[in-house]
Amino acid sequence: MTSTLMGKKIVNTRASHAAAELDELLRLRGAEPLSYPSIRVVPPPDTAPLDQAVRNALAGRFDWLLLPTAHAAYMISQRLVALDLGPLPETLRLGAIGPQAAQATERELGRAPYLVPEDDVAESFFGASSNGHDLRVLLLQGDLVRPLHARGPTEHSIHVTAVPAYRTLLGSGGVDLPLLLAEQRVDGITLTSPVSARNLDERLDAEGAFKDALAGLPIACSGRGTATAAAELGGIVLECGGRSLEGLVDGLERYFSPRGTG
Repeated sequence: MTSTLMGKKIVNTRASHAAAELDELLRLRGAEPLSYPSIRVVPPPDTAPLDQAVRNALAGRFDWLLLPTAHAAYMISQRLVALDLGPLPETLRLGAIGPQAAQATERELGRAPYLVPEDDVAESFFGASSNGHDLRVLLLQGDLVRPLHARGPTEHSIHVTAVPAYRTLLGSGGVDLPLLLAEQRVDGITLTSPVSARNLDERLDAEGAFKDALAGLPIACSGRGTATAAAELGGIVLECGGRSLEGLVDGLERYFSPRGTG
């Protein structure tokens, strides 16, 4: 059955290192992905704490590595390469928050996460992973991600070491989106985080796009937080179920169906 996305031009705002998977999903439905990174992920200004944490993980000083975002998985894989270190030990269990982080963990580190909380809420990891044992968790966080804390090490016997792993900056490169929007050669937008929505607005403004450039365009969003942030953009916000990339594509496909919103 032919997808309703056949021939549609869909903007992928993911960071360059993370865009390929969504591009492929769009192509499988016959759409043409347009790269327009709204974010760029770089190491923290001082990588010493992160690098020491990576070495400690390799030395067996942690029981769990918790990756709240796909970018955290990407950054630790980059530090392993930069430091010329081997793969993470099999004894180190990997936890990921949400399907995007889980997919990135397997892609970047070569192993599926041992635990992905069902409700995609990071704090629920601490209850699901402890089982009454005294555990040491390395938590890699970004500068724009809300701080996560165990609900007290005495409650779940979990001791968390939180380390800054990356910074999120304004993206660059890709297509000339202001021009394509002005020429009405865009059919939809995808957003996978609140910061990607805010940065899309900032980047379009910096590049001279008209304020109503996204009016009438479907904007597929991963989750409620992203949809809330996207409301400022002026398009037709689609809050897609869950936080998976497949959910984004499914949401757009439903929108363009004869019975959809479009």
